[in-house]
Amino acid sequence: MKYIIGIAAMLIGTLIVLRTEWLIQNFGRSAWAEQHFGTSGGTRTMLKFIGIIIIALALMGMTGLLGEIIIGTFGQFFGF
Repeated sequence: MKYIIGIAAMLIGTLIVLRTEWLIQNFGRSAWAEQHFGTSGGTRTMLKFIGIIIIALALMGMTGLLGEIIIGTFGQFFGF
């Protein structure tokens, strides 16, 4: 099941990266992204970054690395 969800998440991330212009035309620009990323392409940069993060998280989830990274990063706060 984790492979099906991982592949679906990777497809969604890929579509976000490849179809950024379509997303901007249909949903508009993000004022926050335009302000904080500095250029007129701030929304494009944010969407591509989100897509790449989704792909990376899906790959880590499929290989079992995601749980280890989360425990390694936040485990000290919960005594793991």
